[in-house]
Amino acid sequence: VEDRLATLKAQFEQKTQEKEKLEFEVDLCAKKLDRAEKLIGGLGGEKDRWSKAATQLQERYTNLIGDILISSGVIAYLGAFTSAFRSECVVDWCKQCSLSGIPCSEEFVLGQVLGEPIKIRAWNIAGLPTDSFSIDNGVIVDNARRWPLMIDPQGQANKWVKNMEKKKNLHVIKLTDGDFARTLENCIQFGTPVLLENIAEELDPILEPLLLKQTFKQGGSMCIRLGDSTIEYSKEFRFYMTTKLRNPHYLPETAVKVTLVNFMITPEGLQDQLLGIVVAKEKPELEEEKVALILQSAENKKQLKEIEDKILEVLSSSEGNILEDSTAIEVLSSSKVLSTEIGQKQEIAEATEKKIDATRLGYKPIAIHSSVLFFSIADLANIEPMYQYSLPWFVNLFTNSIDSSEKSDDLDQRLQNLQDHFTYSLYCNVCRSLFEKDKLLFSLLLCVNVLKGRGEIKEDEWRFLLTGGIGLDNPHANPYSQWLP
Repeated sequence: VEDRLATLKAQFEQKTQEKEKLEFEVDLCAKKLDRAEKLIGGLGGEKDRWSKAATQLQERYTNLIGDILISSGVIAYLGAFTSAFRSECVVDWCKQCSLSGIPCSEEFVLGQVLGEPIKIRAWNIAGLPTDSFSIDNGVIVDNARRWPLMIDPQGQANKWVKNMEKKKNLHVIKLTDGDFARTLENCIQFGTPVLLENIAEELDPILEPLLLKQTFKQGGSMCIRLGDSTIEYSKEFRFYMTTKLRNPHYLPETAVKVTLVNFMITPEGLQDQLLGIVVAKEKPELEEEKVALILQSAENKKQLKEIEDKILEVLSSSEGNILEDSTAIEVLSSSKVLSTEIGQKQEIAEATEKKIDATRLGYKPIAIHSSVLFFSIADLANIEPMYQYSLPWFVNLFTNSIDSSEKSDDLDQRLQNLQDHFTYSLYCNVCRSLFEKDKLLFSLLLCVNVLKGRGEIKEDEWRFLLTGGIGLDNPHANPYSQWLP
């Protein structure tokens, strides 16, 4: 009987352990089921977006070699050139890559290859014009190994750098400052950004070690020799240079030490700025809302990117079965809730922004017309180097015309009044600074450019008038076409 009882007790203990084990497994399975539902609910909505992103990434991965090769060429060689010449070179390089069997994007855009959308939006908020040429300039400045020297006659780059680096306590210096070397030394040591503005065609020899980044290790820290003193070199240090010269001629030994970037304003960039100014004056509440939406949109996209990175980090760092990791599931679940909220806010913001943009576009004709006028007076420097007019002066004149021209509730009539007033105001102000012999020529240029802007004069006909129909092509063949372009 006792043996029988002992056997039964042993069986009872065994069954009890099995029961507890099964209860634990049932509880674990229920928790896994709950976590699986959270995981599916949390990440299920991302399937389409992530599938699309994966396809795009695969395509970019395939074209990576050619795109990076072309990007390197643009950064190294094309910074100093105009938008049209850059585009021409990039198209030619893409053809050369295709002929050589190097995969690259059919439509290469530097901003898409090396640019980060969140960073680019922050640059635009800081004052970088929104046209593709200016964004490419920003990408070149951000990625170049050599310090940038920006050709900036209208002050666009100056304004952008000052706003972008304001939080990092940017120091602005000139070569004519008595203590510029001391300021530079302090900034290099403490990692504070420096903007050297208004430089001419020659640089101070004291800058050479800095431009060439001639750093060395001394006592375990990175140092650089500037003039007679050796100072510590902070990795956080950034150096920017700008010149107001329209067409500077830098010697090769200077050009190879810096990254030359052409920040001459483009028609698209100027149109966007003038549109903002006229809308801010005519409909201030609309422009304020537009600016607020841009800031909100930038913040929303930044948060979405951080959340996505967090989700991917949790998924990649989770070991074993992710359903057993309750912390990871909670992080994913909370991240998804926040992501959904931000996504909804972003949709509302984008819809509102489209409505505002539609209203703003009503003022686009005056922005286009005024842009044509600016580039007409900018061309006067080709006639006489003294005829140079700054963008702030032009904008101030434009603002005065908005205030002084006759008001009207009819938008078309208001735009016509503003156009007539500003054109006449600009003509009178510019004529004051011209020699008598050049006034008629200026009138002709202004008239022709306005008509070209409206599409009433064809470029071919204008060229025919200027050249008298004489062929400008060289009739003689190139005898050394193998090496001479």
